Amino acid sequence: MFEKLQADYRRFLEVDSALLDPAVSSDPSRVAALAKERGALAKAAVPFGRYLELGRQIAEAEALAADEADPEMRAYAEAELQTLRARREEVADTLRDLLYDRAAGTDRSNLIMEIRAGTGGDEAALFARDLLEMYRRYCESKGWTFEILEMTPTELGGAKEVSFAITGDGAYRHLQFESGGHRVQRVPATEAQGRIHTSAATVAVLPEPEEVEIAIRPEDIETDVMRAGGPGGQHQNKTESAVRLTHTPTGIVVVCRDERSQHKNRAKALRLLRSRLFDQMQEAAAAERAEQRRSLIGSGDRSQRIRTYNFPQNRVTDHRINLTLYSLDRVLLGELDPLTDALIDHDRREQLGEL
Repeated sequence: MFEKLQADYRRFLEVDSALLDPAVSSDPSRVAALAKERGALAKAAVPFGRYLELGRQIAEAEALAADEADPEMRAYAEAELQTLRARREEVADTLRDLLYDRAAGTDRSNLIMEIRAGTGGDEAALFARDLLEMYRRYCESKGWTFEILEMTPTELGGAKEVSFAITGDGAYRHLQFESGGHRVQRVPATEAQGRIHTSAATVAVLPEPEEVEIAIRPEDIETDVMRAGGPGGQHQNKTESAVRLTHTPTGIVVVCRDERSQHKNRAKALRLLRSRLFDQMQEAAAAERAEQRRSLIGSGDRSQRIRTYNFPQNRVTDHRINLTLYSLDRVLLGELDPLTDALIDHDRREQLGEL
């Protein structure tokens, strides 16, 4: 399995050697490029080098244990052998995670999430706002940055739709399986007779690509500016700060109006557009991957109902892996790890079986 890392390891050693070359060290631009490449390779190369070194130490310890005639020394050698094998297995787990992240495309730090209210009217919009707050609290617990890009609020305090960016180590890895339909069963605040209603919201998780990954030609974008309107005071209504970008080749339209500055709204709109284009590129590959695998948890199909939040029973159920937790109150406070960890573990076992 780890043969896939051999090429990275060899290149890491080559770069290390090159950085010690006086001819290279005299060229600052070359040093900077190599140092950047070394940093990117080190995440896999350093633990892989440790794995190889432990393999050599284990071979030496096995030879010593086999040749040792003294029972006490042999017992010592075998104890040392056990310790080395345990260390190598720990490093192997790290390498398996690296391979999984690479195969699943989850070795990213930045993502954009979009939540849209579905069936259920005002109650669906309130549920969409609850999901937004759940993810916000989860980000806070992880130390990730959270930034609202665009939001359409309702009069009752809900959200018809909202887009937000998340940045942090492991963010995409943990949130990759949140795409899909989220259903809520509860008594709405507007329900006078105490009847339980079912509403829904849709969540989309979009990896945020680097600018070099998605090249957008200026001539392919139509830009319109307008007054922001809606809540926000007189300033929004008097200035044309809202920006609408239309990507003519695909027809994708993005609107951003939250910032007072037209420049800032355009920057946010470009981030959203870039992520939606990248997501569109990945859809075909994701569909093909889903067909080849036993589980749909990685398909990102937004029409698929993935989770139910039942308030009367304090229950949350993820239908893809048949996981039910009776801790909905804590989940809504941002304690998502029991769900995200179970999904990652399920997908990881399937992925690693294919590597």
